[in-house]
Amino acid sequence: MKNGIRMVVTDLDGTLLRDDKTISAYTESVIARLRASGVRFALATARPIRSVRGFLPRFDFDGAVYHNGAVVEAGGRRLSGFGIEEPRDVVRAVLAADPTARVAVEADDVLFGNFDTRTVWPGVTCVRTDDFREIESLTADKLIVGARTPKEAEALERLLPAALYAQISENVIAMIMNRQATKVNGIQMLARAWGVDMSEIAAFGDDYNDEDMLRRCGLGVAMANALDEVKAAADAVCLSNEEDGVARWLETYLD
Repeated sequence: MKNGIRMVVTDLDGTLLRDDKTISAYTESVIARLRASGVRFALATARPIRSVRGFLPRFDFDGAVYHNGAVVEAGGRRLSGFGIEEPRDVVRAVLAADPTARVAVEADDVLFGNFDTRTVWPGVTCVRTDDFREIESLTADKLIVGARTPKEAEALERLLPAALYAQISENVIAMIMNRQATKVNGIQMLARAWGVDMSEIAAFGDDYNDEDMLRRCGLGVAMANALDEVKAAADAVCLSNEEDGVARWLETYLD
């Protein structure tokens, strides 16, 4: 690939996926050509493993960063991850501050929640719980709390242990995660496994949790539909997710 790019990493929702959560045949063909040329292709998403495998059962990629970096896999092999110990204590702190808070927990690739999570993610299966007793002995990948602005995320962070952080996603939720669980850290893990330098990576994204990877990778590309803050963090802007923006940009730069 031109410009010394040896690895491409992309967010899913609002980036590689169209609004109906599908990938076009055109995009699949471009990515297949990319990988055939020797360039590694990886996903970096806030989604869990089961979700990605569920709606992309036949889509091939070399590795993935799930849960924003809490879980990292290369070639189907788990490399590592950064979870949340004692997640029930964190849930208690959040609910003590706001008993009406909508809270969910991802652990062992299962979603536990005190609300109907289908209102946020249609079709997603959830184990309903009021006291989160089910997660007592588990290490969580992430906690999810209903929130709409960065200020709300900041208020949540004040309730958390120093090892955790909160970040807005999709403008409807805040994700609480281990501070080491970031897309950038996950991407670095994949890059080391494949012998790729960060300067040799092109990254695509649209949301707050993509800003850092667009800044830290060699080439950061924001979608036309990205938040203004994300566009400001990028080196370039491509067409929207509805216009196969990732694939159109990649095809332009394929040798």
